[in-house]
Amino acid sequence: MTLQAIPPVSGPGARRLLTVTVVALGISTAATAASSQQVIPFGDVSATADFSEAEIAARGRQKLPDLTYSTWKKVCFRGAQGADTKMVCRTSIEGRSDLGQIILRVDLIDREDASATRLQIFLPVGLFLQPGIKLSVEKGATQNVPYTICLTNGCVAATVADPGFLRELESGRTLSLEAVNANVVTVAAALPLDSFAQARQGAAAQIFEQKLEGKWERPTDNGSSR
Repeated sequence: MTLQAIPPVSGPGARRLLTVTVVALGISTAATAASSQQVIPFGDVSATADFSEAEIAARGRQKLPDLTYSTWKKVCFRGAQGADTKMVCRTSIEGRSDLGQIILRVDLIDREDASATRLQIFLPVGLFLQPGIKLSVEKGATQNVPYTICLTNGCVAATVADPGFLRELESGRTLSLEAVNANVVTVAAALPLDSFAQARQGAAAQIFEQKLEGKWERPTDNGSSR
């Protein structure tokens, strides 16, 4: 796969799409086809070259700018009266810059009637899409997460979480994340896992009710207001 630039998306339609992507947990996110994207050169990166894992590793690595991470938090969504009452829950962590901007978010999404867990990651635009994102817990197995869509203010990577990887998340201390920037240099971050298992296995901090027409009501706090 080659180095890609995502065509700009703007206007009310794009804002509505982003809202659906975030609020509806990205469950029906559309894939971005590589063959339809414009190919451009960037810096010393060839417009037509593919990069092997060894070639990417040889270009070096750097840390993401220092981020302040939230604790893991679980929120749930369910249909209101007459609608689908199955609960969908999202356990998430956010990494913010010193200016308060959300630079990184990781979601684990569980639905009552589904055995699989969806893993989804939000990152800023300006990344090299070919290798996707790599996740690992301590020195455990790597979970590869491909990019599925990019909008004007962020990219989404998503996959089905491996059950073994989920167990490592619940017992581990640090989640390592590796992405590749537009200069084909690996950037890495380390996310804390100390509150992950308690958040995912515990009660939801908030429960949102959804009406039939798709409008979201005010959330129901589960014993506390946050």
